[in-house]
Amino acid sequence: MTTQETINQFGKYVIANYGRLPRVIVKGQGCYLYDADGREILDLFPGWAVSGIGHCHPKVVEAVRKQVGELIHIDNTFYSEPQGQLAQMLSERAFGGKCFFCNSGAEANEGALKLARLHTEKGKYKFITAQGSFHGRTFATVTATAQPKYHEGFMPMLPGFQYVPFNDINALKAAFDDEVAAVMVEPIQGEGGINEATPAYLEAIRDLCDQSGALMILDEVQTGVGRTGKWFAYQHYDVEPDIMTMAKALGGGMAIGAMMARDKVAASLVPGKHASTFGGNNVACAAGIAVIEAIEEGGLLDKAAEIGQYTQDRLLALREKFPIIQSVRGRGLMIGAQLSVPGGAIVSECLERGLRLNCTQDTVLRVMPPMIAEKEHIDKAMEILQGVLGDMDS
Repeated sequence: MTTQETINQFGKYVIANYGRLPRVIVKGQGCYLYDADGREILDLFPGWAVSGIGHCHPKVVEAVRKQVGELIHIDNTFYSEPQGQLAQMLSERAFGGKCFFCNSGAEANEGALKLARLHTEKGKYKFITAQGSFHGRTFATVTATAQPKYHEGFMPMLPGFQYVPFNDINALKAAFDDEVAAVMVEPIQGEGGINEATPAYLEAIRDLCDQSGALMILDEVQTGVGRTGKWFAYQHYDVEPDIMTMAKALGGGMAIGAMMARDKVAASLVPGKHASTFGGNNVACAAGIAVIEAIEEGGLLDKAAEIGQYTQDRLLALREKFPIIQSVRGRGLMIGAQLSVPGGAIVSECLERGLRLNCTQDTVLRVMPPMIAEKEHIDKAMEILQGVLGDMDS
């Protein structure tokens, strides 16, 4: 089937709720994608940050193949070895909590919001989230997402949500009352433009929650599982959450999400209160185990910090040549370059020249290489980006 035939097939049979690029991707390997026309693409935004250790990592591929041959799915009325092992591995690398498994970041956040209402005392039902946040597409999580563009067409949103400016401690305090069940925040806003929480802001959330009996929920769907140079971004700070969510990089490309909660909080999620048919299935959990092992065996946490700094340095060098780049920010392999103009055309032209980047919030280039990226991958990407910026500047 040709590229155009596949595109036509989608036009006839697939709901057009995505703005798709006119490429048919047929293979992924490491830092590269390959389309049906044989073109190679250096992918520095792999799978929307899902393929955190690269496309089709050999360890993940082998784990999935092995598990598919043994047991693909069993319902959660039974115990399964991969689910228990993955829960232990995550708990030991975080704050010692217990895990609930699901299929996506939105589902993980949905579970976190439900658990917060279940656990806190009667009368606590409100949630505080930050402007510029992104927490998912279910009704509760899109309500939690404090960006009006995502609410259009779905009004009214669910009651009980309050929005405050990110990193604004005074606004946070003003929004707090005895009816707040939880504060949900991303340590680094991804879709919001690579905005990093200040230590004082997260500490203020922790203090306010402790004083009022509310819970602190950290959305680590994009930041978690090594991207920032630590297992979880909260580990760069002097705080620990009551509930933490993760997804994206956890499955190495397989669909999986997880919510981790402190033991005392987790105890409120009793049978009948929440569930997920496919959550914690054997194949996804086997992939998650392989991801953790691959990160540790490859020393990829340290590498994420090293290559992330190298990437920022290369972007800052480009800034000296092209004032269109106003600033560069981020941590580890979660990097944003603030532009003075919309970046959509830059991203499109980079793709034409064999480089995949992303633009968010209209003017932020989002660069999120896989943890296996080497300096030569970054050098190649920066050469392409420089060429694009140079042609635009001429």
